[in-house]
Amino acid sequence: MSAPAGSQQTDLLSTLLQPIRLTGVFSSRWSLTEPWSIEGDAEPHCAVLHYVAEGSCWISADGIEPTLLTAGDLAVFPTGTAHRFADRPDRPGVALRTLLADRLPGTTDSIEFGGDGSRSRILCAGLHHDAGGSSPLYHALPRMTVLRRAQLEAEPLLRAAVDTLDARRDLGAGDGPGAAAVTLRVFEMVFVLALRPLLTAMTERPEMLAALANPAVSRALTAMHTRYAEPWTLRSLAAEANLSRSTFAGLFRELVGEGPATHLTACRMRAAARLLVDTDVPQSAVPGRVGYQSAVGFHRAFRRHFGTTPGEYRLRSRVAAGTAARTIGH
Repeated sequence: MSAPAGSQQTDLLSTLLQPIRLTGVFSSRWSLTEPWSIEGDAEPHCAVLHYVAEGSCWISADGIEPTLLTAGDLAVFPTGTAHRFADRPDRPGVALRTLLADRLPGTTDSIEFGGDGSRSRILCAGLHHDAGGSSPLYHALPRMTVLRRAQLEAEPLLRAAVDTLDARRDLGAGDGPGAAAVTLRVFEMVFVLALRPLLTAMTERPEMLAALANPAVSRALTAMHTRYAEPWTLRSLAAEANLSRSTFAGLFRELVGEGPATHLTACRMRAAARLLVDTDVPQSAVPGRVGYQSAVGFHRAFRRHFGTTPGEYRLRSRVAAGTAARTIGH
C-alpha cells in the first residue's frame, strides 16, 4: 500500500532539508518608488525570499521569464539564484551590493529607493545555511517558485507567519532576548511551507523521488528542468550525468519511467504553456525560447502534448482568465 500524500510530503521535506543547517537570516524592508530596478548577485549558501506587501514588482533571472508579482505574492529562490526585481521587466538594475554592502546574518535594514512614482513595499530575506551536506534533491528544486496570494490564503500557517513578519517594524535583535532566533525560525517556517506546492507536484509522481535522489540522474533532470532551451542530445545529457549514453538512457528510464527525450519534451511543453499564458511573448518567439529551432516541429510537439495548437491554447487561457475576472468583479 502506498503512503498517503501527506506522509510522502513530510518524508520529502525531511530529505530536502535535514542536511541543511540554517545559520542566520538577513532581512530588509524596501520602500520602492518608480522608477526602480535592483539586481542581486547569486547567493550560493542562501535561500532568498521576496514578499510583496504593497504594490507590485517584476522579478526575473537568466533563463527565467519575467514574472509579475502583486500584493500578497511570495517569490522563493531556494538556491539563491542571481535575479532582478524591478518596476518594469526591461529596466536595467542597480547592484544590490551598492545599496546594501553588508548583509550579515542576524541583522536587518530598511531602505527607501527610486524616483517620485507609485510606491511598492517589499519584505526580503536571505536565509543563510551550511550547504555542505545538501542533497541532490534540494539542488533539483526549481531556481524560482512563486506563490500567489490565493495560495498563501489556502495555507493558514504560512499566511499567519508572513503576516507576523510583515507586521513587525523591527526584525532584528532589538525586540528582547531571543528575538533574533525567533525571527530566524519564523522565516524558516515561511520557507518550508512555501515548498509545499512543489512537494505536492513531486509526490504526484513518487517514482521521481528515487530519480532525484540519484546524483547522476538528478544532474540530468536539473539540467532539463532549468536549461530546457539548450540543444540537448542524449550524448550531452549523458555527459551532464557523467555516464555513458547507454548506461544513462537505461538508468533514466528505470528511475523516471520514460526516456530522456520524452521527459525533455514535456519540460519544454510546460515552459511553452507558461509563456503563452503568463506573458506577452509573441507566439512566433516561443519555439526558440524553449529549445526548438523549427517552428513546425514545435507546433507538432505542442499539439501532441496538449491536443491543441499554441494559438488556440493562448486564446482559450485568455478567455478563461477574462471570464474569471468578470465573475470576481461581480
